Amino acid sequence: MKSDACREDPGRGLSTWTLDQLDTFIHHARGRQLETARVAAQGQAYNSSHPPEGRRQWAKLSLLANRRTFDHAEGRSARVAQQDFMLRMWVIDRLGPDGTDPDWSPEALASDTLHALTFTPAQAADLAEGWRDLPIELIRELRRHKNLTAHLESLVGYLAPGPARERLVAWTTTRQLLP
Repeated sequence: MKSDACREDPGRGLSTWTLDQLDTFIHHARGRQLETARVAAQGQAYNSSHPPEGRRQWAKLSLLANRRTFDHAEGRSARVAQQDFMLRMWVIDRLGPDGTDPDWSPEALASDTLHALTFTPAQAADLAEGWRDLPIELIRELRRHKNLTAHLESLVGYLAPGPARERLVAWTTTRQLLP
C-alpha cells in the first residue's frame, strides 16, 4: 500500500492513491477511515481530467466505502442512503445512465429510493402540515424523507411514465412541504 505514516493517518495523501490502493484500503478500513476514503474516491470521480469510465470506477469505489460505513455504524442508514442516491444521480446526470449496472440505472435508483421511504407522499404531507407540534422523532423522520428525496427532480426526467415515476413526482411536490 503506502508508507506506515499513511496507514496511521489515512487522510494524509489519500487523494493521491491509485484506484487499486484505495480499493485495498477500503476493504480493511473502519469508521472515519471509510468516510475519508469515500470522500477521496468521490473527489476523483468528480475530476473531469479522468475519462468517463475511470470516473465511474472511482464513483463505484466511493459507493463501496459509503456502503461499508453502514456495515460498521448503527443508525447511519439515512446518511449512507442519501450519499449513495446523490452520487448515483450525479453519475447518471454527468456520465449518463447505464441499464446494465444497477448503480447507474435510473430505474434501480427509483426503486431503491422508494424502498427507503416509509411514508407515502400523502402521509408525509399530512404530517408536515403541523410539523412544529410533532414529537422530535417524527420531525426527524420527515427530515430523513426530505434528504432521501433530494435527487428526485433530476431522476424523474430519466424515468418512463408509470407507477414508480408517478410516486416520485408526487414526492417532488411533497418534499417542498417538509421541514
